[in-house]
Amino acid sequence: MDDSGSHPPDDEDRWNRLTDKQRACLDMLIEHKTSKEIARLLDISKHTVDQRLTTARDVLGAADRNETAVIYRRLKQTYDRMTYDAVGIPPSPALVRSEFPDGSPPNLMELHDSSEVLGRQSSNRSPFGDLLRPDHSSAARIGITLTLVGAIVLIGLGGLSIGQTLTELLTR
Repeated sequence: MDDSGSHPPDDEDRWNRLTDKQRACLDMLIEHKTSKEIARLLDISKHTVDQRLTTARDVLGAADRNETAVIYRRLKQTYDRMTYDAVGIPPSPALVRSEFPDGSPPNLMELHDSSEVLGRQSSNRSPFGDLLRPDHSSAARIGITLTLVGAIVLIGLGGLSIGQTLTELLTR
């Protein structure tokens, strides 16, 4: 490299002369994998791995396996940059005007489901309607509880009478 910070013109040429198969072997070489491990991972023979690494060493102008890894790592950091697709980048957030006159946060007790305004029932509403609302008075809560307990008792007794009737029919 010279003082201007640019790369020698032959670096890019050497990078472009490497094949994808050589780069696959070199990627594992810089992870300190042996030829045997690389061969297993790529499902090729050890001889093929050694041949690709030797050819890559000649292309990179390295003296040995370690120097090949050092040169390849340096070139990879320079020329193997990931480019980002602008479609995948989310848009920056935008400010939205407040619907409240003074811009203050809303009182949560006064908020209503917008589906009620449009005349349709919200999908997250209880099937019991307003029966289970948390803002009932104490007397209303006691009344609701007693009504539910009474309904459960009546259903239970009805089930017992059906059971007794079936038992009598079977024993005859």
